[in-house]
Amino acid sequence: MEIKGAGGTPGGVGTFLGGLAMMVVGGYLLLQQVQVHSGFWDWFGPSTFGLTLLPLLVGIGFLFFDGKSVVGWLLTGAGALMIVAGIIANLQVWFRPTSLYNTLIMLGLLAGGVGLVARSLKARPEAKG
Repeated sequence: MEIKGAGGTPGGVGTFLGGLAMMVVGGYLLLQQVQVHSGFWDWFGPSTFGLTLLPLLVGIGFLFFDGKSVVGWLLTGAGALMIVAGIIANLQVWFRPTSLYNTLIMLGLLAGGVGLVARSLKARPEAKG
């Protein structure tokens, strides 16, 4: 049985693991600089969050009446999807102030890690001994 490396190619396991470690560290440091705040719910106008609850609540009512109701499942799913989409749409994401050096370290680790992982997946000729 022949043991293959990263991505089924010969060799590259060390390069893959090193690149993966760099990606994880760079991604972690980058995400630590991001702040997320929620905004006001204004999908269909100001203070309209309650309107997005209507399909969910009507769907739940249908499901309590008949658990096999296709309309109930569709309304419940659509209502839940609208609520999740509304929450995500109203998020405000900011990058916290940091030095250029820190930003270059974070992005360099991330880009270098992606490059190493990609290189590790490329087949290399096996060394003849």
